[in-house]
Amino acid sequence: MACIAFGRCDDSFSSGSLKAYLAEFISTLLFVFAGVGSAIAYNKLTLSGALDPAGLVAIAVCHGFALFVAVSVGANISGGHVNPAVTFGLALGGQITILTGIFYWIAQLLGSIAACFLLKFVTGGMVIPTHSLAAGMGAVEGVVMEIIITFALVYTVYATAADPKKGSLGTIAPIAIGFIVGANILAAGPFSGGSMNPARSFGPAVTSGDFKDNWIYWVGPLVGGGLAGLIYGNVFMTSEHVPLPNEF
Repeated sequence: MACIAFGRCDDSFSSGSLKAYLAEFISTLLFVFAGVGSAIAYNKLTLSGALDPAGLVAIAVCHGFALFVAVSVGANISGGHVNPAVTFGLALGGQITILTGIFYWIAQLLGSIAACFLLKFVTGGMVIPTHSLAAGMGAVEGVVMEIIITFALVYTVYATAADPKKGSLGTIAPIAIGFIVGANILAAGPFSGGSMNPARSFGPAVTSGDFKDNWIYWVGPLVGGGLAGLIYGNVFMTSEHVPLPNEF
């Protein structure tokens, strides 16, 4: 069974932990800058604020590529979470302490906010697009959609990066994680926006001052990520104890 641990202050403020927080800040900044930037760039090139099939594919591919890089550059320092839902799922599965996870959240949110303010500056004050529900889609449907796609993301993180039995899969974990995010954006983008990441949605909301429906991109991803952590951590990562040696 996975053991959820609160953690100790000395561990959360160690040199290694501080480096991990900085790594999460940088990785999230890089991911959000590219992801949100791709949406701004497409709107500028097409002079349209509407999401069409070509725009959906371009944005999904950019998010997948950017997350692959963001996870890769942070993997050896912080684990490359780049997402509060991933951190939450790993905490519920006993892979990170709650206290350290809280500081990961802070670093990730600050990285996203910084990325969006940088985008607003370098684009001459262009509108920062925020996640929102499609016309005719209710809040409940949006939450369920985000639960499902975030479950898929965090389950993939466990299977390819967190499970000690992963073997050689660990070397392709960033690729698999980037692929599932790109695929989920293609599937959910026209409906819920395909966030899967509270930080990815929070930064644009702060920068634009538009928090409409933002709670959906907290509740859905955290529930989905938490379920993935509890299920994988307690069902597929059970410990097998070695019998004590017989001394007689």
